[in-house]
Amino acid sequence: MIPERVLLEMAKPIIHHRTRQFEAVLEEVRQQLKWIFQTKNEVLLQASVGSGAMEAALVNCFSAGDKVVAIKSGKFGERWSDQAKAYGLQVIEINVPWGEPVAVGTLEKILESHSDVKGVLCQACETSTGVYHPVKDLGSLVHRHPQCILLIDAITALGITEIKTDQWNLDVVITGSQKALMLPPGLAMISFSDKALKHNSQAKLPRYYFDVKESLKAQLKNQTYFTPPISLIQGLRVSLEMMREETLPHLFDRHKRLSHATREGVKAMGLELFSKAPSDSITSVVAPAAIDGEKIVKHLQEKYNFTIIGGQDHLKGKIFRLGHMGYCGDFDVLSMVSALEMTLKDLGFSNDLGRGVSASLKVLHGH
Repeated sequence: MIPERVLLEMAKPIIHHRTRQFEAVLEEVRQQLKWIFQTKNEVLLQASVGSGAMEAALVNCFSAGDKVVAIKSGKFGERWSDQAKAYGLQVIEINVPWGEPVAVGTLEKILESHSDVKGVLCQACETSTGVYHPVKDLGSLVHRHPQCILLIDAITALGITEIKTDQWNLDVVITGSQKALMLPPGLAMISFSDKALKHNSQAKLPRYYFDVKESLKAQLKNQTYFTPPISLIQGLRVSLEMMREETLPHLFDRHKRLSHATREGVKAMGLELFSKAPSDSITSVVAPAAIDGEKIVKHLQEKYNFTIIGGQDHLKGKIFRLGHMGYCGDFDVLSMVSALEMTLKDLGFSNDLGRGVSASLKVLHGH
């Protein structure tokens, strides 16, 4: 959902991007992005969805034939791997069972036996399963290998849970506008560490629109390399302002509370959580054996006007996912849990109405 305050800002008349007025907006956004990324380095804005930023990271950091490790624990881990292969990189895949986090020791063994690995590709939160990977530990491990950088897709993690880009040695961090940043899709953000920029100086993969050197040169002058999505950047200024007002500790605590309340509500209904390492942005739930998970998604939308999402690939119909990130509060969770209880009852699942809501309410009310 998008806050009214952000919507109103984006509804203002378009300003031209080659003006001092836009430069003032971009200068403010640049500083606020460093704050939310917890980095001293520039955070580049890119007119694309998050997958475009993933591609930009690859073409700016590697050359054809370079060896990278892709952690595949869901649909978006697969995307990292597929993109890397499309650009001629040698990909070593760590296939993690969907619903589980990667074991740091597994990556450690690969890096010890393959001294020529140039990069590790991983999600912070694997959106397709709701799993949170041990990002801090991965950063510590990769940092010990001077030739290797760590690339993190934090699209459903940044602004939701702690991501200390510099302190945790995360070399490339990516996010998108439509999650915690409370905006429509279409704007991506990407940070590069000094180590990653050294990779960039040696990388030979072709790029033009996604050229980090040119983008960085323009942005340091409070400009963009190509025409930016002006309204989204104006909205981003306000959404970052709102997050700054909330403060990082309260921001992370709110998401932790909402995720805890959602999980407790789901368990009280007699349902099973799918993720073995749940994130604070998405709760993935195993659908009851007798009910197609896609029917739950459809019924919630059509009867109760709640939009959730189902499983992907082999998990389609087997799980469903509940989001509680960004512009979301206590009563959003309570309404969602209530609607889910009624949906399950409508579809023939044996449950006592109110048990889920009661469990969620106890978490939110502090008992």
